[in-house]
Amino acid sequence: MPRPRQPGRHRRPEPLVAPEGAPALVLAVPGTPSSATRGLADEVISIARSELPGLDARIGHLDGDDEEFLSLSTVLVRAAEERTARYEQARAAGMEVKEPDGPVAVVVPLLAGPDNALLRRIRQAVMDSRIAAELTDVLGPHPLLAEALHVRLSEAGLARADRARLFTVATAADGIILASVGGDEAVQAAGITGMLLAARLAVPVMAAALDEEGSIASVAEQLRSSGSQQLALAPYLIGPEIEASLLEGAATEVGCSTAEPLGPYPAIGKLALAKYTTALGISPQQPQGTPVR
Repeated sequence: MPRPRQPGRHRRPEPLVAPEGAPALVLAVPGTPSSATRGLADEVISIARSELPGLDARIGHLDGDDEEFLSLSTVLVRAAEERTARYEQARAAGMEVKEPDGPVAVVVPLLAGPDNALLRRIRQAVMDSRIAAELTDVLGPHPLLAEALHVRLSEAGLARADRARLFTVATAADGIILASVGGDEAVQAAGITGMLLAARLAVPVMAAALDEEGSIASVAEQLRSSGSQQLALAPYLIGPEIEASLLEGAATEVGCSTAEPLGPYPAIGKLALAKYTTALGISPQQPQGTPVR
């Protein structure tokens, strides 16, 4: 016999599972396809699946063109074909099943902030597939991304892991440049997460555009003129969006250290799933960031 549910407000919530026949979550991955990019996307998908058992999650590369790195359009077409095939097989087996309707997939861009050029390409790929799919917003801004940035900085020795602990980091930065791509809109969105990061670190944080000449240097000058001497570059990027050399060049230009991109930090998978479940109306709540200590 199953154990009775614990009464009262402290009982454990019922685990959320993907509804039967739910659309696929398709992660739209920008950048040049590679084994490293695919590995990163696989980890993000794995995190999402662990949070929502039964989730049909797939990866579509914006620049994919073969069987190893499937394009976004190809992934959407195959998801539609498989849904139709499952329905026809069930009918052939004599089962009473409802004909599938609604979107075949929910497409989630693997982007921390808005990048209109990439988002236009993702939207065009969805249109080219001629498949009913819903496209969500990008992952940020969000408190979880501030948490992820904090972790990446602390891993690089550029920030304390915990403000409450009584130790110092000799290389800790006293000013953070939050590097984004996507122009002014991306800088503004990064700035929102930057305010949350500043609250966590108790140091000034300013956003700048990696893809705008002079933007990183200008922000570095502003931070130094306001008293910051030891700067650090924190990529407000998941990773595949840019070439690594662009980030390294920016850090060299302003003479500061840099943290790693966000990569497959657990928050990325949780936020991708939150975009998916919210689009379907099955999200119990948005993931919450870790409170500032």
